[in-house]
Amino acid sequence: MGRLVDGFGRRFRYLRLSVTEVCNFRCTYCLPDGYKKTGSHAFISPSEAEKVVRAFAELGVGKVRLTGGEPSVRRDLPEIIGRVSTTPGIDKVCITTNGWNLERQIDGWRDAGLTNLNVSIDSLDREAFHRITGHDRLGSVVAGLDRALELGVPAVKVNGVLLRETAQAGFDHFAAFVRDRPVAVRFIELMRTGDNAEFFATNHVSGTVLTDWLAARGWARRERGLDDGPAVEFSHPDYAGRIGLIAPYAPGFCDSCNRLRVTARGQLRLCLFGELGVDLRDLLQADEPERLRARIEAALAGKPAGHRLHEANSGDTRQLAQFGG
Repeated sequence: MGRLVDGFGRRFRYLRLSVTEVCNFRCTYCLPDGYKKTGSHAFISPSEAEKVVRAFAELGVGKVRLTGGEPSVRRDLPEIIGRVSTTPGIDKVCITTNGWNLERQIDGWRDAGLTNLNVSIDSLDREAFHRITGHDRLGSVVAGLDRALELGVPAVKVNGVLLRETAQAGFDHFAAFVRDRPVAVRFIELMRTGDNAEFFATNHVSGTVLTDWLAARGWARRERGLDDGPAVEFSHPDYAGRIGLIAPYAPGFCDSCNRLRVTARGQLRLCLFGELGVDLRDLLQADEPERLRARIEAALAGKPAGHRLHEANSGDTRQLAQFGG
């Protein structure tokens, strides 16, 4: 157990497993023209998902996040959640969703073993949400999130991309949102990818606008857990929820990296903004667990110290839905 350590001494306890590249939103910063099919939809099967998760669990991983694209476009998502949740060693099963199917499906996901829920909400202003995502569904998304709280899902979080147009007003809206909801809202700095250079130049704003806003209002930084993602979170005694920041352009961002990615096509990605990947699909289909674990361990020798976003180099990542964000 606990054998996933790279050449920089970073230990990996967290797997992000993409189950599809398909997304039904048209977010301005990711897929403004909507999802375009490239190649076959031969995405990882529930059985393959179980095998890859089992391999990572045997190497010390305890937390798995199912991502996309939008995971809920898969009708077999509850089966995948169930297979992951019953894998020995896995104690956290998470999903990141745009919320399209959340209100209708959260009960089934919870019954299948879901423990953590992340919902993407870039604005709590209905018109802004519609403009950013291409869909007028904010009410349904928030209703689904509230249903998750009702069901007692242990960890419910909101992800919002930090955009110049929504930053300041958005902070006020989200602070009000978490006053009585035990939810963590995390703003993510807009990241440049292969397809969004012009949008990035116009819309990127530093995460310091949020941290300055929080400091001025008495929010205090919280300690980070061992298997937490990259967010720095802040709490306030007058609020049930928390507000956080994911700032990939901040100094030392990659120093505490604790997560690896497997794409919907069965490739191990050592960095979201790296190049190429290590194919695992042949060993998943052949059902060779020992060779699979050995290939995963060997691959860590190639993990870089950090991304190269500061050099406007996003590797071969065209958009975030491609590899699971």
